[in-house]
Amino acid sequence: MEPLLDAIELVHGAEPQYTVIWLHGLGADGSDFVPVVPELGLAASPGVRFVFPHAPEMPVTCNGGYVMPAWYDIISLEPHSRRIDEAGIVASRAAIRRLIERENARGIPCARIFLAGFSQGGAVAYTTALTHPETLAGIIALSTYLPVETLVEREVSPANLALPVFAAHGSQDDVVSPSLGRRARDFVQAHGHAVVWQEYPMPHSVCLEEVADIGAWLRERLA
Repeated sequence: MEPLLDAIELVHGAEPQYTVIWLHGLGADGSDFVPVVPELGLAASPGVRFVFPHAPEMPVTCNGGYVMPAWYDIISLEPHSRRIDEAGIVASRAAIRRLIERENARGIPCARIFLAGFSQGGAVAYTTALTHPETLAGIIALSTYLPVETLVEREVSPANLALPVFAAHGSQDDVVSPSLGRRARDFVQAHGHAVVWQEYPMPHSVCLEEVADIGAWLRERLA
């Protein structure tokens, strides 16, 4: 059996009844979004377990082969397009599925598990959730894109056709173009998903207004 990804875990409130698995961006690690949790404004009940896994380290082609935490290799990085390693996406999806299975074993059903991610982590969250065989609770996709639409088209899961999506992007993002974020939004909308889309006047980052909006979207689904 493949080992589980190392991860930081944080329980907010009472005994966890929900889980959010939150994936960081390229070159970061699981600690990146831990400070966001207290800012979401969640109630103490129901309790939520946040799982922040660390991506494995690998050479990244677009960064000159430099070894860094990455969910998959990026061959080329243009503002409006990407060439990526599809096998790496599939491997990361399998790793996230193992974390989902661990949550199931701890008493959290798939229907109470959210997948969240920023940038490259959001690409994996999108791909994993849209193709997961069991119904999940929702996707939080931040400053991200859908890296392999054909993979999702081939393996789209009927169980997650109604999955709610919170998608947000910075209008000044020069790393992942807003047009890539809108293309992912349009793809999931065309497949019947209820998408909340927000743009903020920021670069490739996260802002306080965005965190507040994520919190409101989560609270609505935890109620």
